[in-house]
Amino acid sequence: MGKEQGGIRHPEHQRMRVTLFIGVVGLCATAYILGAWQGTSTSNIKPSPVVYTRRSQCDDDATPRASSAASARPAGAPLDFQAHHQVVGFNESSLAPEKIPPCQLKYSEYTPCHDPRRARKFPKAMMQYRERHCPKREDLFRCLIPAPPNYKNPFKWPQSRDYAWYDNIPHRELSIEKAVQNWIQVEGNRFRFPGGGTMFPHGADAYIDDINTLIPLTDGNIRTALDTGCGVASWGAFLLKRGIITMSFAPRDSHEAQVQFALERGVPAMIGVMATDRIPYPARAFDMAHCSRCLIPWNKLDGMYLVEVDRVLRPGGYWILSGPPIHWKRHSKGWQRTEEDLKQEQDEIEDIAERLCWKKVVEKDDLAIWQKSSNHMECANSRKAEETLQMCNSSDVDSAWYKKMEACISPLPDVKSEEEVAGGALDKWPERAFAVPPRITQGSVSGLTPEKFQEDNKLWAERVEHYKKLIPPLAKGRYRNVMDMDAGMGGFAAALMKYPLWVMNVVPAGSARDALGVIYERGFIGTYHDWCEAFSTYPRTYDLIHADKVFSFYLDRCDITYILLEMDRILRPEGTVIFRDNVETLVKIQAITEGMRWKSQIMDHESGPFNPEKILVAVKTYWTAEPAQNR
Repeated sequence: MGKEQGGIRHPEHQRMRVTLFIGVVGLCATAYILGAWQGTSTSNIKPSPVVYTRRSQCDDDATPRASSAASARPAGAPLDFQAHHQVVGFNESSLAPEKIPPCQLKYSEYTPCHDPRRARKFPKAMMQYRERHCPKREDLFRCLIPAPPNYKNPFKWPQSRDYAWYDNIPHRELSIEKAVQNWIQVEGNRFRFPGGGTMFPHGADAYIDDINTLIPLTDGNIRTALDTGCGVASWGAFLLKRGIITMSFAPRDSHEAQVQFALERGVPAMIGVMATDRIPYPARAFDMAHCSRCLIPWNKLDGMYLVEVDRVLRPGGYWILSGPPIHWKRHSKGWQRTEEDLKQEQDEIEDIAERLCWKKVVEKDDLAIWQKSSNHMECANSRKAEETLQMCNSSDVDSAWYKKMEACISPLPDVKSEEEVAGGALDKWPERAFAVPPRITQGSVSGLTPEKFQEDNKLWAERVEHYKKLIPPLAKGRYRNVMDMDAGMGGFAAALMKYPLWVMNVVPAGSARDALGVIYERGFIGTYHDWCEAFSTYPRTYDLIHADKVFSFYLDRCDITYILLEMDRILRPEGTVIFRDNVETLVKIQAITEGMRWKSQIMDHESGPFNPEKILVAVKTYWTAEPAQNR
């Protein structure tokens, strides 16, 4: 009987359970809906973080300027990420931005790791004093590098190739020193670049045409070039219309502001020198290298500088030399050197090239051209050991961040025949940009596969389409000099190919995956760099900077305030920065940049509000140093 009673279910108990269950479900649903509403309160905001207006201070009245309303948000829809996200390590008082003051006007062209005053402390032997020498932490500037008074946005490309505003780089020295060579001329309130150079006073265009009669420049096989000792980069400037992009470098020396002029023109360039460290590029990066009276002692130090060119030159690539000692019989008096001295120098260069297994293609008038062999098999089979330079023991040929040069040949990847190109043949440009690079097909970069490469291209194509909605000027030629602070495989640069701009693809030193060689195989350019230090460029040289998870990488490595101050140094007034990162990191960045005269807004990820990664778009406002400041 007891068992029968224990098994009876009373109707009123059942109703109570059903009612309780419905109530719990209802509460859960209400809480979920409320949470979703709070988390997506910004999803209906029009994705245009910056208001662009015309600027009256600039002669180029068509140049967009970030107005004081740059961070304005639609009424009734505040973008308040801080209200919904706990920021680890930040309290309420720490979110108040530090107001960072401007530096003195005398620092308007400050280059922290190439400071001429600091350089004097280092030996002049082998140009060591011209290499990177960065300030210690206690010597870092915690101020904003000012633009000079009357600074104007540069001319738009392609006009910028030929003109620059005098007020932006107020240096007449080169126009006087290089007047005969037609480097640069002053015309009223602007500079004009006739395209001349030390060995091509009649213009880079005609000089390049001369080269084109000796080796083919326009069939798509030559895409990446290196110009050592570039002057104002006219050679690189005029190669662009032939589909060739050039990494130009020169030291910060007595030729004041030559690299700054190059970048002001919208031409890729860096401060750099052939000294004791490897130049910061991977092995087999360039299809062509060039020296036009660059004053590099190619025949000295057991040929170490030519060996370094050999490291970064692709198999089958060309090295072009004009100036001393080429055509010495004609130029010896003008160069104020004896014929015997010049002949000896050329003989020594010829000998080093021979020991590198380079083939001399041609010498005509003021030009001499050599070609690197396609692999080392032919040379190994046909030469005695004493007839070639020693091979390096290390296979770490791409390592180039504070890595000392060596007078030994960097080994090439193995081949099965003398006809095979070591490391793999490349497609012609522009197909090269989206063809799977040999470094990936051959498994040279750990973790990268052809499938991941294709996925990455698709991803960045979608992201750039989204960026165009956030920043309308991106598709209107507003930006010329672009930097990607952590470029990955170069997908961002590839997605921007159809626009009149170029990208400096940076691979952070110490990255788990070094794909800079992949980027070069795609036909783009870039460099190694550690963002805990200043970049090798002048202030105000980039229009747009892209930072994809850069700050998550550096958060525990160095003070991110100094990284942001460096970005401010190299960003032009009214330039734009796109950050991609988690919300906590972006809130920290935004808090710091509010004290740097930047206007910014955090946006949802292109895939929607539920993605924890967000986008911060920031604009550096226009301001200049006061004319009354003393130098």
